[in-house]
Amino acid sequence: MIRHMTIILRSILFPLVFYPGTVIAVLSAFISALFGDAAVRRHALCWAQFHRWCARWILGIRSRIEGAVPPGPHLFAVKHQSMFETLEMLLLVGDPAVVLKRELADIPLFGRVAQLAGVIPVDRAGSAKALRRMMRAAAAARDNDRSVLIFPEGTRVSPGDQPPLQPGFAGLYRQLGLPVVPIALDSGLVWPRNSVLKRPGIVRIHIGETIPPGLPRAEVESRVHAAINALERGV
Repeated sequence: MIRHMTIILRSILFPLVFYPGTVIAVLSAFISALFGDAAVRRHALCWAQFHRWCARWILGIRSRIEGAVPPGPHLFAVKHQSMFETLEMLLLVGDPAVVLKRELADIPLFGRVAQLAGVIPVDRAGSAKALRRMMRAAAAARDNDRSVLIFPEGTRVSPGDQPPLQPGFAGLYRQLGLPVVPIALDSGLVWPRNSVLKRPGIVRIHIGETIPPGLPRAEVESRVHAAINALERGV
């Protein structure tokens, strides 16, 4: 009973601290923007550090990294079960250009800051024009020696769910010519997508074997799908 009440209190306290802090971070980002886009990206990393602090000290959620992130630009394909990894990956990968659904990029003020930070908005309806725009933005990030990060399933899923990859991943893989680093995680066990309650615990983040560029679409999709779902198979 006491444990359950503690979880409820922590889950209530988290948004009371994190979201006002986020408002401050978004507004102050426009000051950072006066010093260029790189300053905005550093500002975003500070916001991600604040999120990590809130997750650790308010919710009692930490991460355990298995494997190592290779140096140099890569295409990171990440399992998506909660908001936790959306920000945690900024710190783990180090200033990637994140493929983000356009609805988030259209939020007033926040969306403008996100665009200054170099996110890649994508229309999940998948029109040809939207996909071409995403490819150009991703190529520009690569040419600036930045990695690109995508959640290839397209949306958050519950633990155990293994939907097929969205077609945007294969397009990016072919266009960018970068090696792929698949990342599996189990954040949904402590941060369920359909619940306001968040439980203390450790999120496993498993960095898979790097997959080379230039593979046939069916092969790379099969390998990435298996790798980002590795924890579902008890690896």
